[in-house]
Formats: sequence, structure tokens, C-alpha cells
Amino acid sequence: LADYSIKCFDTDTKELVSWMRGHESAVSCISVHGSGRYSLTTSSDTSQLWDLDTFQRKRKLNVRQSVGIQKVFFLPLSNTILSCFKDDTVFAWEGDTLNCKYQLPTPEDSSRLHYKSFAVSRDGRVLVAGGKSSLLHVWCLDTRKLLRIIQMPSKVRTVRQLEFLPDSFDGGSNQILGVLSQDGIMRFINIQTCKLIFDIGSHDEGISTSSVSPNGRYIASVIDNGSLNIYNVQALTHEVNKPPLPLVKVVKDFPKEKKSVDQSCVTKVSMTSGKVQRPWKSKGGSAQTRVLKPVLNDVLEDKENELPDGLNKKRLLDLLLGFGEYPAKYRMFIWRSLLQLPENHAAFSNLIDKGTHGAFLHLHEQYPIKSMKLLRVLQRTLSALAHWSAIFSETQYLPLLTFPFVKLFQNNQLICFEVVATVIVNWCQHWFDYFPNPPINILSMVENVLAHHDKELLRHFEKHNITSQIYV
Repeated sequence: LADYSIKCFDTDTKELVSWMRGHESAVSCISVHGSGRYSLTTSSDTSQLWDLDTFQRKRKLNVRQSVGIQKVFFLPLSNTILSCFKDDTVFAWEGDTLNCKYQLPTPEDSSRLHYKSFAVSRDGRVLVAGGKSSLLHVWCLDTRKLLRIIQMPSKVRTVRQLEFLPDSFDGGSNQILGVLSQDGIMRFINIQTCKLIFDIGSHDEGISTSSVSPNGRYIASVIDNGSLNIYNVQALTHEVNKPPLPLVKVVKDFPKEKKSVDQSCVTKVSMTSGKVQRPWKSKGGSAQTRVLKPVLNDVLEDKENELPDGLNKKRLLDLLLGFGEYPAKYRMFIWRSLLQLPENHAAFSNLIDKGTHGAFLHLHEQYPIKSMKLLRVLQRTLSALAHWSAIFSETQYLPLLTFPFVKLFQNNQLICFEVVATVIVNWCQHWFDYFPNPPINILSMVENVLAHHDKELLRHFEKHNITSQIYV
């Protein structure tokens, strides 16, 4: 407010809950901890830590007036506080003890940007900073090193605001960054490929500030003339949720008016089975015919073994037989290629848009998972499966079948869904032959295998009325 105080309201009752005072200059930034317990308020000369249960000030950070504070905020998914000062120094503090954890290396004078704007990816690993320059500094907070320096177009002279565009499928490692410059245009770029995806705003209707929705589907922008524009991200770009390329390719015939191929330009190649034959050779002339061995079977075999990204099934099989497992670093990448997942972002997004399925609203009561993140991913994956096929909403063992894949692919929900769907379609299709009754065919097969290998154990199960429905 104008008197440098902060008012807190209850969003349900619309009542004033607290009126916090303590700043002596305008408050430029408010950051709330992920738990909702603490809050940081920042002005140019001080930053204050508040307990939102009691609305009492816990700590106060004062700095020399010559230095000044740009921004102090909580990192996502952690208890770390990041403080950024006007001399381009960045410090990380432990939220409980307020002990200094580390300091990012100060850029050289030649590359200093006079930081004014900051953005952190949802997983808290990447920090992007910009200021009075067309350059952006991309920091890795895990290694505390400068990853790269991005050069924006020449029209950008000052960076006023930075906002990451969340994606449901990136696991928090956001790649699309919105950069609002002095010309009122917000450009969205990929920080990995440095490619411009799209932009919003114009010179006539310049943007003053923008905010991105938590799911990354909408952007709300305040225009310089006082109006409010809301943009649909999916309508702005096809790059973020790019659908897979079509599987069917059409071979076009020659136009009718086009002449046939000149036969004099064609080198004849004859294919024979058996031994190689020498071509007939005229006097003083050279042979015009080459004889090739048949290689059709080899070509077909190579085609069958080929996988995306340059992988080969035969080589992967040799690797698995030799070492018993794939390298942990590349295991998920290899299995994604082996399963040949379509990675259909558009289809999965449509399933997610339908929300939580009614069959899994109370999933936490039946499966009390400690990690809330795992529970949310499991609930979202199960709901997508149920929306995809109604039979999965009544399959009682589906959570137990899905959970191991959720633990493995929790940071990429699209891949998690497609892996589970691929396994069910290709290896579990006969489980539903007698639905809603148990899969008698599968249970009988397992019982026969057990009878062949361990009759004593099978008799023990039968004696205690333990059926295949239980132990399978």
C-alpha cells in the first residue's frame, strides 16, 4: 500500500485477517513458502520473514543503501531462500536457520547485466536473470555455475519481467521462458534451443506486466492502456504441444504432362540368385551391367531391428545378455525407444483436461502414500486411463499395477501413461476376457506353471483355501 504496509485477506470470507507493518519503502515483491506457513516481503532496503500463522515478523534482513535489494524469494520445492542484490550478487540461505548455503559466482564486469528480473523453474534447479541488457544469464543452482548466456533480438534493450511457462509433461524442468522487454512485447523462447516460440503484445498495445496460470495454458497481461488481455497458449503456438507426425505418407505420381524418364540415363542393374556372373563385354567397350547379390532378407531384418534415435534391437539384446541390465543412466531412454511410444501430447492433454475420475477421488484413503507428489501423479495417471477406457475405472488391481511405473516416471507423466497403456495393450490384453470376473485363463496358466515346478507348494495353498486369485 501507499504507507508501505501489507494487508492480508481471507479468500473465503473476504475479511481482513492481518495488517502487517514494518517496511519504510514500497514493497516490490511478496513470496510465499510452498507450505503456506511463511512469507517474504521485499523492499529496496530490507526483506522481512513473516510467520503467517501468527502474522508476526520472525527475521529482518537489512543491507547497506549503496547495495540495495532487488528480490528475495523462496525456491520451489525446497526450504531455500534466494536473495538477489543490485550489485548482481546472489546468495542462497537455509530457510530454518538462515545460514548462508552458497553464493553464485559474481559475473565479470564485461558480462554484468545489472539484474532486475528473475525466474526460477518449477523444480528449483534453473535460475534465469536479466536486466539492463539484451542478454540473459541462465544459472544451474545444483552446480552453481553459469550454464549459458542467451542473446535476445536486437530490439530488446532492457528485460522488465521473466516468467517460465509451465508444462504438464516436463516434470518441473521448464524450457519455455517469457521475456518482457522495454518495447512492451513479451517473447517466449526455448532456453535450450534458443528458438523463439511466439510473442504477445505490440508497440501500440504494450504489455505492462504478465502472469502465467499454474497449468501454463493461459497468460493474463495488463496492457499499458489499462485493459486486461487473456491469451490461450494452445492457440498461440503448436510448438509447445506439438502433435506427432502422421504415420501415413503419400507418394505422389508424376504429372500427366511430364515426360517419362530418359532410358539412356539409366544404369541397368541385374539381380541374380547364386554365384556372381560376369557381364558381357563388347570389343573396346566397357561393361554396362553390374551384378548384385540378393540382400532382401538382410535389409528386412535391419528394418525390423531399427529403432528411433539410432538404436538397434539386436545390439540392445546383446548388451542385455552380456551385462544383465541396461546402464541406469540410459535405462529409461532405452525402454522408451523399445516400446516405441508415440508421445502424443495432444491426446494426453485432452484426457488430463477431464480432471480426476470419480473412481479415484478417494484414492488416498485406500492407498495412503506418504509422498503427495507420487499420490497426485498416480491419481492423474489412473484417471487418464479410466477416461481412455471405462473398464479401468472398475479394475481393482490397476493402482497396484500402475504404481511401480509412477515411481519410475514420476517426472514425466505423459511417458508414464503411455508406458502403462502400452504394457496393458500388448501384454495384459487377455486379463479382461472374462471381465468383471477374474481372468480365469491367466489364473489357470499360472496354476499350471506352479503345479509343474512346485506341487508341494500348490497342495499347501489348496489345503488352506488359498486360490490363484490371491497369490497371483
